[in-house]
Amino acid sequence: MAEEEKVEAEEGKEPEKPEKKSSKKLLVIIGVAVLLLGGGGFAGWKFFLADKASGPEGQSGESPGTAAPETPQIAIIYDMKPFIVNLLGNQGKRYLKAKVDIEVNSEEMVSELKERQSQLRDAILLLLASKSFEDISNPEGKTQLRNELVGRINEHLKSGTIQNLYFTEFVVQ
Repeated sequence: MAEEEKVEAEEGKEPEKPEKKSSKKLLVIIGVAVLLLGGGGFAGWKFFLADKASGPEGQSGESPGTAAPETPQIAIIYDMKPFIVNLLGNQGKRYLKAKVDIEVNSEEMVSELKERQSQLRDAILLLLASKSFEDISNPEGKTQLRNELVGRINEHLKSGTIQNLYFTEFVVQ
């Protein structure tokens, strides 16, 4: 009887041991999977996304002090008052209200834009008033107008050129 009890006791213990082993194996597998996924995610971020955000200084082995001039400067946005003009044709029944923001890369340019504000507003108003509704009614026309405005503004500047021009309002009625 004692032998039967030992056998029954051993049989009762044997199913428990594989369960413990399988639960430990499951935990180990889950742990390894989490580590691999976490490591892969970190490696992907480090190699693909972090390089774009931090710039090329980490790749070439240069010190951060030598790479500083290569990093792009934060642009300064100079906003102008809105422009309202009658469009060419249609006997003045259509008008355009446009607000532009000008992107520059230095405070010197901002001060020059302020000094030449009257000249710039005049040049922009004349260019906008020379456009018809058909000229600016599609995206290509707006892009062409933007390029013309950049050229016209740069003609009046002495210390540099503007980087970009943004339409922050563009209403045709």
